[in-house]
Amino acid sequence: MFDIGFWELVLIFVVALVVLGPERMPSAIRSVGRFVRTARQMANSVKDELNRELELNQIQKDLQDAEQTIRKKASEFESSVNQVKETVDDAVEREKKALTSGAESVPDTSATEKKPES
Repeated sequence: MFDIGFWELVLIFVVALVVLGPERMPSAIRSVGRFVRTARQMANSVKDELNRELELNQIQKDLQDAEQTIRKKASEFESSVNQVKETVDDAVEREKKALTSGAESVPDTSATEKKPES
């Protein structure tokens, strides 16, 4: 964490032993240990929070991408439906024209038909 080597730790320990004395040294080591533990916990908590934020941002980005894809597919589907409607409308119009032009050219035989006798 602080990039301190073995000999540097030994030097810090010797200086602390001289300054604090052997009576206060165990309580000082416990205090330093608590401080280091608290600092690590805080660093881990910040790291976890950042990871959650990054995951949330990734999820939001994925949702936006999915929404854009859905809108694109919906517009493609809508244009396909419109093409089918136009094709059906054209076919219906052609059939109407064919029926009306065919009905005019075919003579009406319903009046001249004889009913079968029973």
